[in-house]
Amino acid sequence: MTIEDIKRIISDDETKHLELKKTTGELKDGMHSACAFLNTEGGWLIFGIAPTSLKTVGQDVTESTRRELAQALVGMEPAVDVSVEYIDVPDGKGKQLIVMHFDGWVRGMAPYTYHGCPYIRVESITKIMPREMFEERLRESKPSKFAWDAQIAESVAIDDLDEGLIRNTVRMGVANGRLSGSADNEPLESLLGKLKLLKDGKPTNAAVVLFAKDTGQFPQIELRMACFKGTDKNIFIDNKSETGNLFHLLDAGVAFCFRNLKLGGEIIGLQREEKLEIPIEALREALINALCHRQYERTNGSVSLAIYEDRLEIVNPGKFPPEISPENIKQPHESYPYNKKLAQLLYLCNYLEKWGSGAQRIIDLCNNQGIPEPQWIAKNGTITIVFQRAKETQAEVSNAVDKQAIIDAIGGKLAVFGGKLAVSGGTIVKLAEVYLFVKDNPNCNSEQVAAMLNRGKSTARNYLHILTDLEMIKPQGTFKDRTYTAN
Repeated sequence: MTIEDIKRIISDDETKHLELKKTTGELKDGMHSACAFLNTEGGWLIFGIAPTSLKTVGQDVTESTRRELAQALVGMEPAVDVSVEYIDVPDGKGKQLIVMHFDGWVRGMAPYTYHGCPYIRVESITKIMPREMFEERLRESKPSKFAWDAQIAESVAIDDLDEGLIRNTVRMGVANGRLSGSADNEPLESLLGKLKLLKDGKPTNAAVVLFAKDTGQFPQIELRMACFKGTDKNIFIDNKSETGNLFHLLDAGVAFCFRNLKLGGEIIGLQREEKLEIPIEALREALINALCHRQYERTNGSVSLAIYEDRLEIVNPGKFPPEISPENIKQPHESYPYNKKLAQLLYLCNYLEKWGSGAQRIIDLCNNQGIPEPQWIAKNGTITIVFQRAKETQAEVSNAVDKQAIIDAIGGKLAVFGGKLAVSGGTIVKLAEVYLFVKDNPNCNSEQVAAMLNRGKSTARNYLHILTDLEMIKPQGTFKDRTYTAN
């Protein structure tokens, strides 16, 4: 390398790939940048050039200087093999430039540290690598050693796992040909060992997520569920939170969907087949993916299932692997599970496929039922899958929500009257129907209300009289020609 080569390298001033220091008096800062180059895309570290003026000043290089450089490089972990070039400065009276090039990504995702601290390069700035990035890169570089699901679950013993659930899950794997028939008769500890759910004879975090009787020590193993009025989170209709192992959370999520989504039916052959407005198989697949692939090391979050009038969202605290994005997830792709131990067990018991086909299966299920394909969104450290609800369903939900609100309002008003207007729960529902009819049909009369109810005029008048006493409707005109309008 010549001085002309150096001039070409520094022509753009300090960049993402270049760090200039005037002398080795800044050796420590220079090593921080060297570490950052190793952890990103590589770069040049040059001593003897003024960063601001780009003046080539050089410095005196002694045997002591060379020892300091060697000792500084020893602080890099793991050890780095880099050649140091000393280039004479023209007319510099013996002064030299010290030039080093550090290749990036030599160890893949495995991070380098300098005296125990990792660094990264952001444009021309060297900064400490964020802890989350450091842990993630350790995890990706050596998943068997650093992955959360592969770690020993502290204070958890084999007896804390649900043996019945383990046996039932294994039987599913045997029935589907993914586990040997002999697995069904294995002693529990031996079975867990073969399923890779033990480390040094102790249950791993994956074993806890899948089979723990009590997950109280792991607040992140949770599923939050809510159903909202409208399209935002202002008004709850249903709100529930469940803790427990993955299979318990999956069952709870499916049950919540059945409780809050529209259930319809069609005649197939000689039988009526009930279907949710969104295919339950698609929702189940999306829930399994969220529970399997979330970042469990993040203890301040949980998987959530939110139902709105226009959509259903399943939110997962995690991120897509580098190979997958919201734009290409619908295309054929390989499987890149975040929690490999969890994914492997779920595959063996036939809950999960290994070939990255989950997204396409969800799309196919939606297409087969004639509803829009779901969308995936990656934002703020979460992955969200969004299922759209049909327009007619949205209108029915809105009406049902309005009716429930009126039922609640009537119940509250009746409580104020005490026994003076004591009515049954069924009557309150009818009162709500009458009120909504009057609201939608201003100036209607008792005959029209009776026709709506398919009841006699006296019954209609009784309902109208109660609603009048509750000051929810207002009568107008004489008794013979009386009409009603909602307040």
